[in-house]
Amino acid sequence: MSISIRQLKAFIEIAATGSFIEASENLHLSQPALSLSIKKLEGAVGGTLFNRSRKGIQLTPEGKRFLPVARRLVSDWDSALDDVARLFSKQAGRVSIAALPTLAAGFLPTVLADFKRQYPNLEISVHDLLASQIDELVSEGRADIGLSVQPRNREAMHFEPLIEDHFVAVCPAGHPLLNQQEVSWNELLAYPIIDLDRMSSTRQAIERVLGDLDREMNLFCEVSQIGTVGRMVAAGLGVSALPSLSFLQISKEGLGWRPLISPRVPRQLGIITPTRTPLSAAAKAMLNEIREHARLEQTPLLS
Repeated sequence: MSISIRQLKAFIEIAATGSFIEASENLHLSQPALSLSIKKLEGAVGGTLFNRSRKGIQLTPEGKRFLPVARRLVSDWDSALDDVARLFSKQAGRVSIAALPTLAAGFLPTVLADFKRQYPNLEISVHDLLASQIDELVSEGRADIGLSVQPRNREAMHFEPLIEDHFVAVCPAGHPLLNQQEVSWNELLAYPIIDLDRMSSTRQAIERVLGDLDREMNLFCEVSQIGTVGRMVAAGLGVSALPSLSFLQISKEGLGWRPLISPRVPRQLGIITPTRTPLSAAAKAMLNEIREHARLEQTPLLS
C-alpha cells in the first residue's frame, strides 16, 4: 500500500467541504488532479471512500472511520516537518560538550553565555572529565564536541587545535620563587610538590617533562581536583605545576604564579569531533561559537 500525504490532504479537504470543486480551489489543484489523487487513495485502501450523488459528496461508512486516522497522519506529518525545521533553524535541539575541567571552568562559561543569548531554546549539557573519558564520549557519540588535548585514537576523531596553553609554577604567597620573573622546572622540583593524580592529562604531561629532565618529584600529596591543589598550595604545604588555564579556575587568594621554563612546555588544546558522524545544526553552531571565542582568546590568559 502506497499512500501519499497529498492524497490524505485531498481526502480530508473533500470531506470538510463536501465538494470536489471547492476542495480543488482550496488546495490549488485542478479537479482532474484531485480526482486522480482520490482514485489512487481508494485503490490503495481497497474501497470507496466517498459516495457521489445528486445530493453531493458524502463519506462512506469506511470513509468516516478513516477520516480521523487521516487527520492524525497529516497532523503527525506536519509536526514532524515542523520539528525538523526547528532543529535546522536551531529553535530546538541539544548540544553535549565534554571538556577538560580547565576548559570547562576557564574557557567555556563565556562561550556558553554568548551561545545561549543567540539560541535560547537549545539545551546544553557539559561534562567536565579527564582526557581519556572525553575521547570515549565523543567516539561513542555520547558527546557532540570534546574540548581536550589531542586524542589517542586519531582515526575515529578529528582534532582541531585552538589554544596553546603553557605551564606555570604555582606557589604560596611570599614564596622565594615568586621573587623571580620565571621559574625553571629544576628550581620548582627542589620543593615538595602537590600534583594531580596520574589519570589526568596534566600529570601525564608533567611526567614526560620529568623523564626528559631525568628527575623525580618530591611528591607531598596527590589529589584529583585542581581546586584542592590550589588550597593546599595556599596553605603552604608545597608548590605545584599547572597549565595557566587551570590557574584561572582556582582561588588566587594566598597564591602566586610564574611561567615555567627550561623547558617551556606548550600544551595544545582543541576541539575533538567524530570523523564518521556528522554534527547536528545545533552542534555546528556551538562549534562556530567556540572557534570565535578561541580566536579572541589570543591575549595572555594570566596577567
